[in-house]
Amino acid sequence: MAVPIVRLFCGSHTLLAGILLAVSVSAVAQTDEIQVYDAVIAEPGIFNVMLHTNYTPIGRKTPDYPGGIIPNHSVNGAVEWAYGVTDWFEQGLYLPVESAYSQGRGGSINGFKIRELFVRPHADDHTFFYGVNFEFSVNYHYWERRTITSEVRPIVGLHLHPVDIIFNPIVDTDYSGGFGNLEFVPATRIAYNVNDKWAVAVEEYSDFGPLRNFYPVHEQFQEVWAVVDHPNKFLSIETGVGIGVTGGADKLTFKLMLSRDLNSKTK
Repeated sequence: MAVPIVRLFCGSHTLLAGILLAVSVSAVAQTDEIQVYDAVIAEPGIFNVMLHTNYTPIGRKTPDYPGGIIPNHSVNGAVEWAYGVTDWFEQGLYLPVESAYSQGRGGSINGFKIRELFVRPHADDHTFFYGVNFEFSVNYHYWERRTITSEVRPIVGLHLHPVDIIFNPIVDTDYSGGFGNLEFVPATRIAYNVNDKWAVAVEEYSDFGPLRNFYPVHEQFQEVWAVVDHPNKFLSIETGVGIGVTGGADKLTFKLMLSRDLNSKTK
């Protein structure tokens, strides 16, 4: 069963981007993943694949640096592969990170990422949950200024039934400038679980700039999202629309995330 599903996800990436374009009536840097981590991981022995697709119909019309991708009208995303190693550790790989379309470039492969995610086991069963994700990226120059970058993403949250509150105080690094050059890019999610099949949420994504000297407010990336989640056994879906509220953000962005386990748990 795994092979047909993988072909479906990979082969439909451009098609899904087209769907976003059809239904469509944000940040200091481009991104392949617009997501707040909730410390839920694949069960041990389970492979999972998630398809990220983001479309920016109203975005910045100039690149962040010479030769960079232009956000306006771009369609970016990644195929994220995950494997549950233990009940507290998940290994992940983003391959490929790609742009289905960007102005003046068309389609492009932008690099790959490896991640290690450590969490409180069975986070869904606890009121208070936590974790930390380490991410290591290899980038082409048009995706990031530097070839090697990384992210550290702590995870803290509360399941208050039916409300979830989750905070990811993320820091990014390009391995230059020391500790003060770490970039503070937090993400927050407040969700209401209508039932076990539907949830609605407000999410907020920020880029305040380097720790030693935050950007002026009008240059920061501040974006607010309305999100809907529909988990189910065949295909889990998350989709949303983001509105930029500062000058450093794209004005309008859509996201679509599809995920599925590729194998059943062996008993």
